[in-house]
Amino acid sequence: MTTGRRPDLRTPVPAESAGRAPVPAEPRGRTSRPDGPGGRASVPAEPRGQASVPARPGDPASVPAERAARVTAPAEAAARRLLELLAADAPAEELASQPGRSRAAGVAAPDIAGIEETTETALSVRRVLDQYRRRETELVALFDTAGDLAGLRELDAVLRAIVRRARTLLGSDVAYLTLNDPLAHDTFMRVTEGSVSAAFQQLRLGMGEGLGGLVAQTARPYASTDYRTDHRYRHTGTIDDGVAEEGLRGILGVPLRLGEEIIGVLFAADRTPREFTPDAIALLGSLADHAAVAIDSARRLEETRSALTRLEAANATARAHGEALHLASDAHDRLTRLVLRGAGIDDVAAEIGALLRGGVAVHDTDGSELARSGTGPVTPSAETLTASRTDGSAIHADGVWTCAVLAGTESLGSIVLTGRADLSEADRRLFERAALVTAMLLLMRRSVAETEDRVRGELLDDLLADPTASPRRDGGSLTLRARRLGVNLADPHAVAVLDSEPALRPRLAAETARTARRLGGLSGTRHGHVVLLAPCDRPGTLARTLSADLTRALGAPVTAGAAGPGCGSEALAALHAEARRCVTALHALDRSGEGADIAELGFIGVLLGDRADVGAYVERVLGPVLAYDTERGTDLLRTLRAYYDQGASLSRAKDALHVHVNTVVQRLDRVAQLLGPDWNTPARALETHLALRLHRLTRTPGEP
Repeated sequence: MTTGRRPDLRTPVPAESAGRAPVPAEPRGRTSRPDGPGGRASVPAEPRGQASVPARPGDPASVPAERAARVTAPAEAAARRLLELLAADAPAEELASQPGRSRAAGVAAPDIAGIEETTETALSVRRVLDQYRRRETELVALFDTAGDLAGLRELDAVLRAIVRRARTLLGSDVAYLTLNDPLAHDTFMRVTEGSVSAAFQQLRLGMGEGLGGLVAQTARPYASTDYRTDHRYRHTGTIDDGVAEEGLRGILGVPLRLGEEIIGVLFAADRTPREFTPDAIALLGSLADHAAVAIDSARRLEETRSALTRLEAANATARAHGEALHLASDAHDRLTRLVLRGAGIDDVAAEIGALLRGGVAVHDTDGSELARSGTGPVTPSAETLTASRTDGSAIHADGVWTCAVLAGTESLGSIVLTGRADLSEADRRLFERAALVTAMLLLMRRSVAETEDRVRGELLDDLLADPTASPRRDGGSLTLRARRLGVNLADPHAVAVLDSEPALRPRLAAETARTARRLGGLSGTRHGHVVLLAPCDRPGTLARTLSADLTRALGAPVTAGAAGPGCGSEALAALHAEARRCVTALHALDRSGEGADIAELGFIGVLLGDRADVGAYVERVLGPVLAYDTERGTDLLRTLRAYYDQGASLSRAKDALHVHVNTVVQRLDRVAQLLGPDWNTPARALETHLALRLHRLTRTPGEP
């Protein structure tokens, strides 16, 4: 077969092609009759109505008949034998051996020529039958292939079946299939059968590169008897290396065509040179046509299945989402009704724990616990709380669930759930709804607290007002009002003035009010600063604590200046003024974001303080040296004074003390051990020199 057209098996086969030897037609007017045991001789037909006249010997009309009788007897026997062999599906070799057998049987040379001609005709018939039989086998195989491919549903299974059947039908060493990539503008290896090279199995062929790239580009079949030496194709190093590693020589490729679109290439290849016949090309092309349809069907089925899967997943998600919303809404209604009935934070925490079947703890913004139910003390980590604030959702970490309690972007605290390693979508939404209800409750509490803070702030304003500016000021009434709010002014109190960026002052006021309630004090805003009155006998410690805690809460520096302690309402105005000067000094000294009291500012504090405690200042600066001299009877203080009085000169100091210079050095080394290695830096030297002068002025007679 020289074309890819499929033969019609119903077309009748010519007699000559069917293996029947041609029989010479008898001349008109003659009949055949037996002529001995060797056959029949043709005789003239008798005219109708006349008697037949036998031929006489020697009559010219009788010579052909006699010769035909002598020649056709062995040829007819050979023809009959050839027909029998064809009917028995004998091999071509058996047919071809008939002339030789006749020759061996002593058949005359003229008869041998006829037998050879008949044998050639029989071999031609055999070839035609073999061709039809082979084509029939191929068509049956293609039909079976189409049936097999139609029964497959997975794309990978379809592709594997295609290359497996291609390898079987063409009897090739390797079969493989590439699919086109429209984005990369190339064709890539998709499935192989019989391949052993990993590099070959991962090849990508650019359009027009190699045999396969040319097929993919031109949509025409191409074959190469020996690809390695075939220079009709554009060779590349990558393709040649892969083909060489696989050991391929003869290669045939046909396009996988789907309408006008080329979706890939189907290949058959041998590891030895091979001449692919037109029949083989047509066969692989027919298989490629079936394969393209099967691939498209599998792709569409896979896309449909994928779409159905996504649709089912979306439906399931929607149902689960709807159920979660319904449950969360019901729980939200229950918690809201609970809050509206006036329940406290403890009741809400217990209800949340019951709904979620776990333990619940609610914390303020500073991490202090507001309520707890069904769990031990637990504090959310800063990282988890930050993540929850950022995402606005519950976060699971360290075995607990944490959700920030937010009012818009403002953090009101946090809620923690324990005892639940995992939460369903519905429970997670419920937990987040619980955080919203908790935020509503905390906002209500804050509203009440702000009202109380306003009352406390008004009292604080009255307490800090200048007594000279209010001649009708009633100290007893102020003390009574403070006691009603839980503040006992008879106890020592400190006043702290707090400062931050102007935009953060509302938050600073709120955080300070929360701190005031915790400490049992008062807070408010006065002269553009936030002020705190709290029971305390160590104002410096209070200032440092407030600065650190509020800086952490606001995420921005907070400067705190404190003064005190003082007792009674009359002392508070002066403490407030001193605390304000302390804050101003901290900013001037480039110590913004720190906390301190007047005493901790050194000589600056002595200058700014209304109640300068010189003795405390001297003790803070020179205390270790004074104690050492008292305990051991040394003259470190006198040596230190002489050193500074002599302009920090060792030679002049030793003359003033009437000692050796090494003695001065040894004493100053001891001073350095007591006061610190930076005792002689300019800043410390100023403090020390001032403290020495104040000590000389305030010492009692008899002291050094």
